[in-house]
Amino acid sequence: MSDPGPRGPQSVEALFARYGPQYRWWVALTALTGTVSCILSSTIVVVAQPDIMGALGMGHEEGQLLATGFLAANTGFMLLNAWAVERFGFRQTYVWSIALFIAASIIAGLTNSAMVMVAARIAQGATAGLLQPLSMQIIFLVFPPERRGTAMGMFSFGVVMAPATGPALGGVLVDAFSWHAVFFLSLPTALLGLVMGVFFMPGRLASGPAKPFDWLGAALLAVAIGMLLAGLTEGPREGWLSDTVITQLVIAAVASAGFIAWQAITPAPLMNLRVFAHGGFAAAALVAFIYGGAIFGSTYLLPLLAQLVQGYTPTRSGLLLMPGGLVVAFVFLVAGRLSDVIPPWIPITLGLAIFAVSSWLIGAVGTETEFWTLAIWILIGRIGLGLVMPNMNVGAMRALPPSMIGQGAGAINFCRMLGGAFGTNLLAVLLERRTQYHADVLHGALEGGPIAIETRRLLEGLYTQGGLPEVIRRDAAQDFMLRMLEAQAMLDGFRDAFLAVGVICLAALLPAVTMRQRPPGATRPT
Repeated sequence: MSDPGPRGPQSVEALFARYGPQYRWWVALTALTGTVSCILSSTIVVVAQPDIMGALGMGHEEGQLLATGFLAANTGFMLLNAWAVERFGFRQTYVWSIALFIAASIIAGLTNSAMVMVAARIAQGATAGLLQPLSMQIIFLVFPPERRGTAMGMFSFGVVMAPATGPALGGVLVDAFSWHAVFFLSLPTALLGLVMGVFFMPGRLASGPAKPFDWLGAALLAVAIGMLLAGLTEGPREGWLSDTVITQLVIAAVASAGFIAWQAITPAPLMNLRVFAHGGFAAAALVAFIYGGAIFGSTYLLPLLAQLVQGYTPTRSGLLLMPGGLVVAFVFLVAGRLSDVIPPWIPITLGLAIFAVSSWLIGAVGTETEFWTLAIWILIGRIGLGLVMPNMNVGAMRALPPSMIGQGAGAINFCRMLGGAFGTNLLAVLLERRTQYHADVLHGALEGGPIAIETRRLLEGLYTQGGLPEVIRRDAAQDFMLRMLEAQAMLDGFRDAFLAVGVICLAALLPAVTMRQRPPGATRPT
C-alpha cells in the first residue's frame, strides 16, 4: 500500500494534531538521534584506526580507505536523499537507513577481514549520507523561519557532542577491550532512533508519482568519486605519472564533466544545478567544501599526531580532542541564535579566521608540547568551526526559494562531505610527501655532517659505558640516529599539513564575504 497523501495520517499536519506543538521537538530529536549514531561511528573509529590496521594487516593505503571510503559513500548518497524522500517518504527513508547502519556496524564489529571492514565502513557512510540532509529538511519543514536558526543551533549542539565524546570513548574501549568494541557503542542510540522514527517521522508528503531515479547520474558520480579517490590514494605509491594513476584521474575528470552535463539536461537530476544560480548559495557551497576539508582533514590528522608523534595512548589521544568538542557544542547554540539576528556571513568569516589561527598554532607543535597546550590550540579551532556550521547551513537555505530547500539541503551537505573526502585524502598525501621530503633533507645532513659525527661519537661512548661490544656499537648508533631522523621528519610533515589547512581556511574568507546576498524575494531597504 502506498503512503497516504499530505493530509493523511502520516502527514506533518496529522502528526502535529496528534502530538501538539511539541511535535517539532520530538521529530527534531528523532533526526538528531539517528544522525548522532552515524557521526559517532565516523569519529570513534579514528582513535582505533592504528589498532584496526595492525590487527587486519592493512597497509597505509587500505587504512586510508577506512576514512575516505566512509566519506566517499557519505558524499555520493547525500544526493540520493531528495529522491528517496520524495519516492518513499521521510519515515521509510529514515527507518531503512538506520536499519542498514545497524547491520553494517555489527558486521564491522565482528569481522576479521580487511575487505569486509572496508565494505562495512562504506555501508555506514552510505546511511550517513541519506540521514544528514534528511535531518536538515525535517527541521526546515516543521520550524517557522524565525526559529530555524535556533533549532539548527540546538541540533548542531547535539550532533557535535558525538565527535566531542566519541574519540575519548573509543580510546577507552580500545584500551579496555579491543578495537571491535568501538563499532557497538553507537548501537543503543541507533536502535532508539529506529523506534522513534516509526512514531515521529512523517510519511511521503509528495502527491502523485515520484520522479524516476537518475541511474546514469548515479553511475557517473560513483565513477568520478571512486576513480578520483583511487588516484589520490595510489599516487604516492605508484607514482603520479604512472599509467594507472593517470588513467584513474582522467576517468574521474571525464565522469565528473559527464555528470555535470547530464545533471543540466536530465528532467530528474540527482543534483539540481539551479541551486548554484543563487549567488549566496554558491558561496555557501564553496565555504562548505573548504569547511568539510578542514574539519574532517584535521580530525584525521590529530589522533595520528597524538599517537605517532606525541606517543599518546588511544585513550589519551581521544581525551585530547574532548575539551574542544565540548566547547564547540555550546558555541553551536550561540551561533544558531546569532544566525537569527545577524547576517550569517559575519560569524562565518570570524570562525574561519579563528580556525586558521588554530592551525597555525598546531603547526608549531613539538614533541615537548604539553598536553593542555595542544588541547587549547585544538579548542580554539573548534570554536571557529562552531561559528561556521549553523550559519553556513542557514545562510545557504536563506538564499534559496522554499521550493528548492530540499535540493539545497542535499547539495550543501554534498559539498561539505565532498570537501571532507578531498581534504582527508589530500592531507594524507601531503603528510606522506612532506614527511619523505624532510627525511631526505635530514638524511643528507646526517651523512658526514659535523653534528652527525659528534652525535654518533657521543652515542658510541654511551654504548661503550653500557657494555655493548665494539662490533655493534656503530650500527646501534646509526640505527638510533635513523629513528630520530624519521621521527623528526614525521613531525615536520604534520607541521606542514596543519599550516596548509590554515592557508586554505584563509582562502575561504573571500566566498564567505560574498554570502552578503538577500534572500529571494527580499526588497532593498528604503
